[in-house]
Amino acid sequence: MNRVEFLLDPAGGPLQITVDGVRLEAHLRRAELASARADGQADLAGAYAGLTRTDAVRWPSRHFLDAPALPGIDGTTVLLGCECGDWGCWPLSARVDLTPATVTWRDFRNEHRPHWDHTALRPFVFDRAQYEASLRTTAQA
Repeated sequence: MNRVEFLLDPAGGPLQITVDGVRLEAHLRRAELASARADGQADLAGAYAGLTRTDAVRWPSRHFLDAPALPGIDGTTVLLGCECGDWGCWPLSARVDLTPATVTWRDFRNEHRPHWDHTALRPFVFDRAQYEASLRTTAQA
C-alpha cells in the first residue's frame, strides 16, 4: 500500500500532498514527461502546485473522499492546481474510489491535456485509516 500525507502550510500556502514521501508533482513529472516532450512543452510536465482553496479541501471537507469541492470532468476530483494559484488553470484530476479499508486514486488526467498519457502512473492505493488520519491534521492548521 501507498502512504499519503496532506500537509497544510501554517503560513497560508497551498496544501501539499506527498505519496510515499515524494511530492505528488514529482510523480506526475515522471509520468507526463514523454507526452509533454511530444507536445514540445517538456517544462509543463508535473508543473502543478498544491491547492490554494484550502478552506474548501481541508478537514472536515470530504473533497479528497467522496464529495469533491473542486470537481474535475466526469465526477473526478482535482488533486492539484496550477502554479499560478488558480486550480482551474491547470488542474490534475483523478478518480477517487473508496472502500471501507482503502482509498484509491486512479485514472489521472490533466484536464487541459487529456491526450497526455498517465498510464505510467499506476493507481495509488492507501490504507483508509491512515489516509483519513492525515486529512484530519489539516483541520488543525
